[in-house]
Order: sequence, then structure tokens, then C-alpha cells
Amino acid sequence: MSDNRTGLTLDPVTFEVLKNSFITTVDQMAEQVLRTCYSFVIYNRDFSSALNDANGDSIAQGNMDIAVHVGTLHYTCKDVIRVFKGKMKPGDVYIINDPYAGGTHFNDVRLIRPIFVGDEIIAYSQSNGHWSDVGGSVPGSFDVMAKEMFREGIRITPVRIIDQGEFREDVANMIAANTRDPSSVIGDMQAQIEATRVAEREILRLVDKYGKDTVVTGFKEVQDYVEQATRQRILDLPDGNWETVDYIDRDPALGEGLIPIHVKLTIKGDEVIYDFTGSHDCISTLYNSAFGATFSGVVAGMKTYFPDLPLNSGFYRPIKVIAPKDSIVDAPWPVAVTGFLMPFEKIMNSIYEIWSDIMPERAIACAFNLEYLLTGGRDTRQEGKPMFMFYDWLPGGWGGRATKDGCNVTTACFGTGLQTQPVEGQERLSPILANEFEIGCDSGGPGKFRGGAGVVKTSTLREAESTVLSYICDRERAIVWGIKGGLPSIPHGLWVKRAGSEQKEWLGTIFSDFAIEPGDMFSRPTAGGGGLGDPLERDPKAVMRDVEDDYVSLERAEKDYGVILKVIDIDLAQYEVDTAATKAARQEIAKARRGWLAEDPVDVAKRYRKGEIDSIDMVRRYAVIVDWGTGELMPKSTEQFRLSTQMRTADHWNDSIAELGEAAE
Repeated sequence: MSDNRTGLTLDPVTFEVLKNSFITTVDQMAEQVLRTCYSFVIYNRDFSSALNDANGDSIAQGNMDIAVHVGTLHYTCKDVIRVFKGKMKPGDVYIINDPYAGGTHFNDVRLIRPIFVGDEIIAYSQSNGHWSDVGGSVPGSFDVMAKEMFREGIRITPVRIIDQGEFREDVANMIAANTRDPSSVIGDMQAQIEATRVAEREILRLVDKYGKDTVVTGFKEVQDYVEQATRQRILDLPDGNWETVDYIDRDPALGEGLIPIHVKLTIKGDEVIYDFTGSHDCISTLYNSAFGATFSGVVAGMKTYFPDLPLNSGFYRPIKVIAPKDSIVDAPWPVAVTGFLMPFEKIMNSIYEIWSDIMPERAIACAFNLEYLLTGGRDTRQEGKPMFMFYDWLPGGWGGRATKDGCNVTTACFGTGLQTQPVEGQERLSPILANEFEIGCDSGGPGKFRGGAGVVKTSTLREAESTVLSYICDRERAIVWGIKGGLPSIPHGLWVKRAGSEQKEWLGTIFSDFAIEPGDMFSRPTAGGGGLGDPLERDPKAVMRDVEDDYVSLERAEKDYGVILKVIDIDLAQYEVDTAATKAARQEIAKARRGWLAEDPVDVAKRYRKGEIDSIDMVRRYAVIVDWGTGELMPKSTEQFRLSTQMRTADHWNDSIAELGEAAE
């Protein structure tokens, strides 16, 4: 029976049952991984699962999969098919982590199983997990200063890891021996292999119930259904062109200056084109993206605006991506790409900004940037001083939205299913003590709708030796931005305070292999989201509630929002809006703020070095970027950041004193 409304050949009931069964199958794979994985990284959901058809196209991905793996799993499946076509046997499993074949980075290792019915392959099950280490020059395999992949870790092109049901220990041990944690690698490998077996079992169960032809037809029709629905959604939108630019902080080989990623979106009929022409060439760190990861950023960002549609290759078909070769968004072998997350998140946030104009009712400002802290060394608490790897990422804030504030203290846009690691588990596994882990006051970008708040975490190294820090982050200079008049958040970066010293050393966001000793303390904040809308139009009572909740300080309530609060009882967090003083303060800010953005950056930097203004004043009032440790002015970065602030913020300010006065009352 066919449904003339959809063009499907399966009857509607069978179609829905199969569609949801495919998704459930993938979710069952995830549960298997969670129950059996070895590494703390994977246990905190840095993994994904997929079901692919006989061509390698995506049938389904898990409901809790992180965004960074969206749009890449079909590429790696197709590469395995390319290498082993005609040579696959029932019971085989293959392994691949190659970012130049459509993967993400070397830590993301995929296990792929062909699913046979008789002599015919009808599908592939795929489990992707972020291994805690894959070799390379630093623990955790994130060498920020790597220019080529040879310092990043082992590159696994398609290899048979199970041969007709027999585990190839020689291959597995060779891979594991090139890592710092071979036992966890073998354990995670086995967990992922079993996850692919779960999918095989479920698909064969469906074949037994419905027949092979019906199930295979279902594979095709779930993709066709999503394609049709996506094209219709696009067709309902106006044709046009939209473009923006976001930045990576720097290329050390080129000195200071932000690295641009240009995004142009064209809607034409039922198709969308994302054109990255004008984006910077490959840079001298690992903050480059191979094409697969760039495509992933595009579809993950766009999928945010179509949340109800299932995710499979049907969603990808109306999307065309143009990425210049040998650029930061299409890096070829052997350019280092392990830090692809940095351009990836710029792509996602740029797409959020563009779609905020297309769908203003769903507008959202910039979200905080993912940060990875990797600490590795010898754990002297234990006999034999085994190697440890402290692999930490923090939550932060998302941007203000069209009708409400941004989400506080949540995972980065690259992986909303990713869980924050509990400090108790970290302290059990690593000789590192968490001294502080709390919401960062004033971290959310001010706006009519405030950006969500980030956090600050401070840790101390305990009983250890031969320990080094590596930090993978960005937005130290290309600060998380607001839109439609909203203000930016705060700079990212890490401080170190040596044992016995009161002086802090600013390391920023781009370093690897930094030696630390027991008693050394390290601290870093995560940014909040950018603000949306003019902060002078925010309800003063909403600002007061933010002060009560420690999201905003009294000082920043006045400086950023022009809201003056009378303190009733600070211990009980009781305040009252001073209406007259607020009206006057907002009028003064409205008169002065464009002048602040035009002040000589040299003079502003001098005031920062003298301690007259702080880093928040620098980015929110003056849009001036300096080395946050020394106060040295970054003139080119400042020029670029000011242009961004002008476009996203100042151009949208409402300078009507009358209206601002009414908003304060």
C-alpha cells in the first residue's frame, strides 16, 4: 500500500515503525558503549553511533549524539567500502580514524561492521568514540603547535580489526602500543565492537519480522522522507544571500591578528549553498578543519533550526558546501587538524547568526567556545607510578535568544549531549584536586536578553611527577560576541600560580607541554554566551534578579546595563531598583558608548596596565584586545574586533534618550 501524500511505497504504519526502530537501534548501541567503555572521556558521552545503508549513507544517528560527529560518519563508512569493496565477509569489523577521509580528528576512532543477509550486505553499523590518547607528542594527543599530523598521533586508514569473527590481536595491539593508555584503548575498542554487534542483531531481527526487501526499502525511504521534508522547509523560505565572518584567535607564525572564516549562505529554491570563499589559508597550529569536519559544522548548525527532523543523509542532500582547498576549512594531508573544533564552532555560530536573520523568532547570539585541558604525567600515589591523563572540559553559556536569556552552564555547541565530568571521578583517577568550580559572575554577555553564564574552575596538582599541561581553546581575542546590540562575554584563557608564589602567570589559550609541579595551581574561566539586544533595554528588575542570583555583580549592573541598585541587605541578596538614578545612568551610557568604541587603543591599553580598567571593560566598552597577562596592545586584533563589534552590536543600538528613559521606569 502506498501513501500518495508522501510518495512512499511502504504503508504509513510500517514506515513509522521502521523509522523509529532504526533510531532506537542506534540508541541501543549508545547504551552498550556506556555500559562497557573503559575511558572516562567516552563514559561522559564523547561518542556517537550510526546506522549506514549499503552505500554508506546515513540511515540514523543517535538522539544523544554530539553535534561534532554529525555529517561525518557516512564519509568514513564510504572510505571503508572503497578500500574493502568485494572483500568483506560476515563477522568482519573495520577500524578507521582518518580525518582526511571525512573524519574529524585522530582521537575519534570509528568501528564499522557490515551487516549481511546471506551473501548480501544490506547495511553497516558504526560506533565512534573519542579515545583518550592516540599517541603523538603530548599526553592526550593535542599538540597545539603541531603543524603536521605526525606530531598528533596514529592515523588509522581502513583496517580489518575482526576477520570473520576472529579478533585480530596483532592489529589491535599494534594500534594500542602507539598510545599512552593501551589497556583503555583495547577496552574501548572492544566496547565499540560490541555496540556494532547490537545494531547487527536488531537489524536482523527486523529482517526476520518484515523481510529483507521491506527493511532495505525502509532504509531508502527514511532518507527520502527527510530530504523531502527538508527541501519543503527550505522552499518555504525566501531566496537570498546572507554572509558573516568569525575568527580564530591567531596563527603564531603570522604574529597577532585574527584569522577569518567567511561564511556566505545562499537559498535558491529548495537548496542551500554554504560558501567559505575568502576564509584564511591553513595555519601553523592544529586549529584547521578537514572538509568532513567543516561539512559537519554546516549541517549541525543548520539542523539546530530544524530540530524535529530525523537526522540522516536525506538532510544532507539539499546542502552544498564550497570550501577553498588548502584553507582552514579544507585542510589536506598532512596539515594538523586535531584542533578542528575551533573552526568548527566558529562555523556553527556563524550559521546561528545567519539563520537568526532568516528566522528572527529563533535568533541566538554566539555561544561559548569549547575548551579542553589535558594534563598528563606520572601518578606517584600508586605503585609503579603509572601514567595518568586528566582530560577535562567545562560547561559555559549560550547566547541570548529572541525572547529569553541564554542557557547557563551547559555544554558547548559542538556537543550538547556531552556530559561535564564529575570532579569526584577525576580526583579518583588523577592526582589533581578541584579547589573551585562555580558559576562565573559577569560571564554572560549583557543584552536585552542576557547570555548564559559560564563557570570558573581552579585545580591543584598533587602527588605527581613529569607532568605537563596542554590547553585547546580559543576566544581569547575573538571574544564571544553578542548580536543585535548585545555585548560580548569575557576572554578565555588559563592562569598558573606556582606553589609558594602569589604571582599568576597568564598562559592564554594556545600552549602545549607546559611543565608543572606538585602544588601548582591552574585556573580558567569559560565564557558565557553573547547578549542579544541592547542591554539598556533590559528590564531593570531582570538585572536586579541577576544580581540576586550572582550572575551579575553590582558593578557590572551599573556599567553594562545602567541599572543602579539600592542595597537593602547584601547578605540576604535584597536590593531595590533606584529608578531615577537608573534613568540618568542609562542616558549617560547612551551618550558616551559610541565614543568609548572610538577611543585610542594605545591609551586604553595603558589604562589596563595601570589597573584602572579590567578585561571586561576592555572588551565591552572599548573593544580593545591586549595580551591579558602583560597588557601589550594587539593593534590588528583590536581593529578586527572593533569591526565585529560595530557590525554586531553598535549598529543596532537605540540611542533615543526618551525610549531609554521609559525602559528604566
